Amino acid sequence: MWTTVVGNYPKIPNLPAPGRLRSAITSFDKGKITKKELAKVADDVTVEVIQEQIDAGVDIVTDGHIRWQDAQTPLARGLDGFSISGLIRYFDTNTYYRQPVVEGPVRWKEPILVRDLKFAIEHSTKPVKAVLTGPFTLARLSVDRHYSNGTSLVKDLARALNEEARALEEAGAAMVQFDEPALVRDKDSVSVFSEAAPILLEGLKGKKALYTYFGDVDGILPSLLESGFDVLGLDFTTNDRNWSLIEKSDFPIGLAAGIVDGRNTLLETPEDVARDTKRLLERVPADRLYLNPSFGLEFLPREQAREKLSSLCRGVRMVNQNAQ
Repeated sequence: MWTTVVGNYPKIPNLPAPGRLRSAITSFDKGKITKKELAKVADDVTVEVIQEQIDAGVDIVTDGHIRWQDAQTPLARGLDGFSISGLIRYFDTNTYYRQPVVEGPVRWKEPILVRDLKFAIEHSTKPVKAVLTGPFTLARLSVDRHYSNGTSLVKDLARALNEEARALEEAGAAMVQFDEPALVRDKDSVSVFSEAAPILLEGLKGKKALYTYFGDVDGILPSLLESGFDVLGLDFTTNDRNWSLIEKSDFPIGLAAGIVDGRNTLLETPEDVARDTKRLLERVPADRLYLNPSFGLEFLPREQAREKLSSLCRGVRMVNQNAQ
């Protein structure tokens, strides 16, 4: 079994610690510091959050997406064919993102996240995975002013993200993870994702993960299991349907189980984690099981995020120790 995180991590520390990144962004916007100085602060905070994950006991970490404004903007700005519009709510959360607008053919032109990944690898004693918003979700959260149908946009996004994923693999990513929360909100269109999945995964040689969250995969689980990924991430905190699906279905690939609630400050105990882990082990062998929060942790205060990761890792260790 492995413990990991979904992607983002709180950028702002709890008081009285100073919010260095927020202050630096404000100073940059006012012209008081340079872009290079802002990047240095982002690097420092990235090292800090990587170390917090490691200290908690996480086996596979991320860079915390410290430099990301949201899950869409970095990718849209890095690809040909997009402009960026105003703020809009991100699903049913209390966070917002700048909505991408498709103005022309979507194409990959150069690495977008490779520098950030290499920096994280250099500053981590644990494997680092790369995380990308998937083509279906990126399309659904964008305004399309160019393509005549959504399938064409999703396929072109799959081609572009495949190029980025290949570059990330070459740079040393322990795993490439594609986040597709929109799939659980638009289940009738899962066939569009299924058509794009072979394009997205073409030529990738390492571990490939598909993560869903903010809901269940009732009705679409067979399609996702057959889409070519090595690991499927499911949210076990929003409702109980994914639990029922796991207990009724064969699960032939790796499972990344979101058993710690990434949107609730209520702290799970290590015993809670151990109980759920044992339940999952009845259906999925340990060598194919990943345990993580249900979503990215940026929805939580920094201290709660750190404590939840610690409880997650302690609970998994309890199960491992009892199995020996």
